[in-house]
Amino acid sequence: MLTQKPTAHSPFLGDEVAADYETARVVILPIPYEATTTYRKGCQDGPASILDASQQVEYYDEELEQEYWPVGIYTHTPIADTRSQPMLTAAVMLQDTCKTVRSLWDDGKFVIGLGGEHSITEGLVRAYQESSSTPFTVVQIDAHADLRQEYEGSIHNHACVMRRVLDMGLPTVQIGIRSICREEADLIRDKNLCVFRAREIARQPDWIDRAIASIPTQSVFLTIDLDGIDPTQMPGVGTPEPGGLDWYGLTEFLRRLFEEYDVLGCDVMELAPVVDSVVSEFTAAKLVYKLIGYQAIAQQWEVPN
Repeated sequence: MLTQKPTAHSPFLGDEVAADYETARVVILPIPYEATTTYRKGCQDGPASILDASQQVEYYDEELEQEYWPVGIYTHTPIADTRSQPMLTAAVMLQDTCKTVRSLWDDGKFVIGLGGEHSITEGLVRAYQESSSTPFTVVQIDAHADLRQEYEGSIHNHACVMRRVLDMGLPTVQIGIRSICREEADLIRDKNLCVFRAREIARQPDWIDRAIASIPTQSVFLTIDLDGIDPTQMPGVGTPEPGGLDWYGLTEFLRRLFEEYDVLGCDVMELAPVVDSVVSEFTAAKLVYKLIGYQAIAQQWEVPN
């Protein structure tokens, strides 16, 4: 494990284990875009904070009993960066995201997008819809349903991303939901959407079995809004909601998801770093490394010792 202070946009896990693009199976794609956050701001700093924190993540996964950096992890240069382009529009962000992910998919890479606000996910999902010949379900970890038709004058607000996914005609499974508006409640009821609410999860020990069984296609895209995790474990988010998933429940579900379904790609969104705390970014970085390990096992990637 590296211990020196990382530089800006350090590779995931650090220079010591960074792979070149040609040999990498995994591409970490930072997308530091923020334009529609409405409470705590700062998610445009999320990707860099996760990359920095990843320098302190142990290479050896004690659950999986293996180091997974040898599968080859390449960190892409940031795209759709509102830190340097504060007037960047949602249309340009979505176009750049979709184009980049399609190119990575064509090269056979497993992509993990790092946000940035959750509206980015529309671009990733669009890329897989345009590139993949198989139907897939979008599995969402989140505190919020994100099913508004529009919010604050924009249909590409972070509160609308799953409505845009529904507009694409894709099935969804939503997990950890504990904050919805009346419009969303009506839509969930009228369309009989598959939603696993946090308060139900807390009382139902078999929720993982039921959630896994509810996915209607063999392929999935996984989107993780970090506020789906209980804010006592993940305080660095834009809109923390009481309750939510705990670390072991989340990782058990994710391991099952990767074991039983073909995960095309995934993203980890909405980290808004807290001053003088590293809990959230370190937890997010470790979660990203978990996703790599679960995919390596599921795809039976050879992992050199």
